[in-house]
Amino acid sequence: MATELTQRDLRARSAQIMDAVEHGEEFIVTRNGTPVGELIPLRRHRTVTREHFAAVSANAPVIDAALFRADADRAGDRSLQDPYVR
Repeated sequence: MATELTQRDLRARSAQIMDAVEHGEEFIVTRNGTPVGELIPLRRHRTVTREHFAAVSANAPVIDAALFRADADRAGDRSLQDPYVR
């Protein structure tokens, strides 16, 4: 749950607030009582290791390849058209 923070508090305590964001805290910045923005930590790990992917995928549902292909065929327009023909 993000903590609400006024624009004035952000200006007055910016270093302390940025330290908190760096350590994982989230804030909703308000102006005149109205939320105007969020301060959230950046995701530092932008790559996924093979081990992490395998662990997350372990509980993923099994996909029926034939059913998936049939759904994709119904959803897409498989006709090829020349974009320059009028």
